[in-house]
Amino acid sequence: MLIPQLETQRLILRAFCEADLDAYAQMCADPKVMRYIGSGQPLSRSEAWRSLATILGHWQLRGYGMWALEERQSSVMIGRVGFWQPEGWPGFEIGWTLRQTYWGYGYATEGARVAMAYAFRELQQSHVISLIRPENLASKRVAQKLGEKFEGMIEISGKEAVIYGISREDWQAITMGANNLSLESS
Repeated sequence: MLIPQLETQRLILRAFCEADLDAYAQMCADPKVMRYIGSGQPLSRSEAWRSLATILGHWQLRGYGMWALEERQSSVMIGRVGFWQPEGWPGFEIGWTLRQTYWGYGYATEGARVAMAYAFRELQQSHVISLIRPENLASKRVAQKLGEKFEGMIEISGKEAVIYGISREDWQAITMGANNLSLESS
């Protein structure tokens, strides 16, 4: 399957490749990065490799998935952003994970924004969710910047998560409003 490439002013969302393993394994080995993901524990290098294989397999099985997030200026893989919906998942999820060095620059929001546009425009999704651990304030802020609203609580893999979500109609209203604002300020 050919994985589409998306671009923003500062980022490239592209397919993962074997050359990403060092940076990906480093990200997955960081306890601060992994504290809100999965079991909340860092991954070994071999577990990170399996995670990459799972990401690529998700694309094959579902036709969508997570992209490698590359900083355009440096060509460095800085994280991942995209979609997750394994069997039995509560909905079509958008998620993001960044290497700690790249926190605080707005990259998660920027990458997730273009991915969300892809979900609604290309994949014709009617609703997108984000599952976020209650104590993960940074990810809650990203979800809110994307226009997602609190929709409830759920238990995933034995851990409590907050559900944020947005419908295609609400997303269209937000993006049309933003387009109108930018036209008015021109």
